[in-house]
Amino acid sequence: MSKLYLLRHAKAGWALPGMRDFDRPLDASGVADTDTMGAAMRARSYIPDLTLCSNAKRARQTLEGLAGHIDTGRVLFLDTLYSEDAAGYLNLIRSNGGRSSLLIIGHNPMTEDLTIALSGDGDEAAMGMLNHGFPTSGLAVVRFPASLANAAQGTGYLEAFVTPADL
Repeated sequence: MSKLYLLRHAKAGWALPGMRDFDRPLDASGVADTDTMGAAMRARSYIPDLTLCSNAKRARQTLEGLAGHIDTGRVLFLDTLYSEDAAGYLNLIRSNGGRSSLLIIGHNPMTEDLTIALSGDGDEAAMGMLNHGFPTSGLAVVRFPASLANAAQGTGYLEAFVTPADL
């Protein structure tokens, strides 16, 4: 059995004039949410073996906030998590799927699209919450019966969907 943790970066502020979207930092509520989610992940023993993190500033800052609460395992920063679609995310998961747990810190709509595509079934409450959208700092926990290298559409079970508003 393996677990995939899909985390949308925390809330970022608006871009200042001349600032690239890629360089937007977290706002105050985003910083607070990273602490909340890090503590929630620790309390639920959601500990990844490997973290793939978008290289966008807001995603890196989300990781920093989590790392104050949990061991994030080995971390790889990837520009492609900013620009790839859900299929690209799935390719990254498969190519790094030799671990029992993987955390991806990325962006929407990719995190939401991938969670929906992978979750053939799931906890009723978690599935219901996901149907209302994937907010910033939202965390989907998708369980697979085999290796993440074999992850495919509809083969996962949405075990949990956690947002800061729920905590």
